[in-house]
Amino acid sequence: MPRKQTITESRNDGLTRRSYVRSLAAVAAATTGAVGTAAAADGADAERIVIDPGEDRTIKVGDGETFENRVIDCTAEGARVTVSAMGTDWTIRNVAVEGELDVGAPGAVFGIADTGGGSSRLENVYLGDGSTNAGGDTAETAIWVAPDHSGKLDIQGVNVQRFPDNAIYASAPGGKGGGTVHIDRCFAANCRVAHYRIGSAGSTVTNSSVRLDDEGYDGRGVWVWAPGPCEVKNCQLETGDNHYAIRAGANGSASSVSVTDTAYDEGYHGGINGEGSVDLGSGVETGAEAVVPDAVPTSPGEAVGDD
Repeated sequence: MPRKQTITESRNDGLTRRSYVRSLAAVAAATTGAVGTAAAADGADAERIVIDPGEDRTIKVGDGETFENRVIDCTAEGARVTVSAMGTDWTIRNVAVEGELDVGAPGAVFGIADTGGGSSRLENVYLGDGSTNAGGDTAETAIWVAPDHSGKLDIQGVNVQRFPDNAIYASAPGGKGGGTVHIDRCFAANCRVAHYRIGSAGSTVTNSSVRLDDEGYDGRGVWVWAPGPCEVKNCQLETGDNHYAIRAGANGSASSVSVTDTAYDEGYHGGINGEGSVDLGSGVETGAEAVVPDAVPTSPGEAVGDD
């Protein structure tokens, strides 16, 4: 995966992620409950949820629930969705959001956390159609992990591209709930601010790639907020000369990250910086060549077994 740059700083505290607060306000207008059981995605069993023009729908996933095998059609003008999972031991899998989001207010497509100290999963998700780059006051976040996250969250097999306010924004639990986030076998490309953003102790990014090659959607490869420590392993961070591949710390607070078996680009001021330590261990090299991991769906149909 290729490259590009970013400069916007972002907030990391409180349940104040504008996207989530705004999305919950829409629950009264339109809420869909989650249903579903296990089983691999099968195109014949996938459900299409069509969001009407101008509709802002929230789909809630509760404790122990599974939300799966859905294509959420946001191709209509002004259509958007938030899938909100703020409980424990939930699963979201085999889900695609179809259509570039073009709304004029900030939002997060997934607002998630395991708030009960359990273990939850987000896997095999397509967010590759992205959002318009509408500026800071109206910017969409792809995946936002709330500060109250206190359990273990696995984010696996996600394709997220062209979101202007972070791809996977998972640093907030470092300042409150302290739950871990494991980003594994994901692909993020051409997002602003950061592609993978973590911060709680024990959180990791593994077997994942970043590509930055589209002017205007430029963000850090991995941004590790306080307190850490966190780990990056077996990743390809192809940011070219457009932004840092790895940054540790923010807003005067230091963090630390250990990096192994990873390739990164050093064209942007050496590729690494921050208010903290970046420990480059064994198997680290420069000159990344990002690829889409095998586990990542490359289309909405692939996410639900239609392709």
